[in-house]
Formats: sequence, C-alpha cells, structure tokens
Amino acid sequence: MPEPTPLRVLVADESLPNRRLIRELLTAFCACEVDDAASGEHAFERITQREYALFLVAFTLPDINGALLDRMIARVYSRCHPTILSAPPVIFLIRPDESAEFNAVKRDARVRGAVPLPLSLDVLMQVAGSLLPPKGPAL
Repeated sequence: MPEPTPLRVLVADESLPNRRLIRELLTAFCACEVDDAASGEHAFERITQREYALFLVAFTLPDINGALLDRMIARVYSRCHPTILSAPPVIFLIRPDESAEFNAVKRDARVRGAVPLPLSLDVLMQVAGSLLPPKGPAL
C-alpha cells in the first residue's frame, strides 16, 4: 500500500530562526511537511501552487498585515484548488502589542489560536499539534 501524502503546513514569518524552529518542531512531532515564506507575497504565491492543511502566519509581515493576508487567501484558495471547499485553519504568531488586533480576528471560524512571540514552543505544540496527526513510531 502506498504511503499517504503527508499534510503540508505553510509558515509565513519574516524571522528565519522562527521559521526554522517551527519546521523542526512540527516535523519532529507531527506527520507533516513544512513550507515557509518570509513575506506575504511569497506566502500568497505558495498557496496558489500547493494545497495546505494549516497556515501559521505572523500577524505582522514585512509587506502586509497577516490578518489581511489570511482574508485574501480565504477568498482565492478554493479557486486555486477546486477540489477543496475552503481554506485551511490558521494560527497567528503574535507579538504582545498585537493582542488587541488579534482579538478582533479570532472570532473567524478558521482561526484556531495564537502563538506568542518570542516563540513559545509549548504553546505552538499545544495549538498546532491538535490540528496535525502525530508522527508514528519509526520502523
């Protein structure tokens, strides 16, 4: 029986260390592959090319607000991937001063939570780990 295609996660954050840390943590504990983008433009381009099971998006990107990027993705995702009815869930990476702005968007059904920056690995695994299958034991 062929191996199932692993779920894909897209991480959009300007910080390369954050993107690397998220990739390492998720791929170590969850059955997924992680793509990353340093800007909103690059993230938007990636979603037109591949299907994703989860987005992790910094609330502030160098070229666009993360909440606005998420709304744009939600509008075009099913047009880019006709077999999928809606865009996948999103988790925001937020700085302490962005809490009020995050509260305004967290009521969206696709928003599954936030991970504080500087990166909290425990919170990341608590929020993202509940949306991704755990990695099976190595054979």
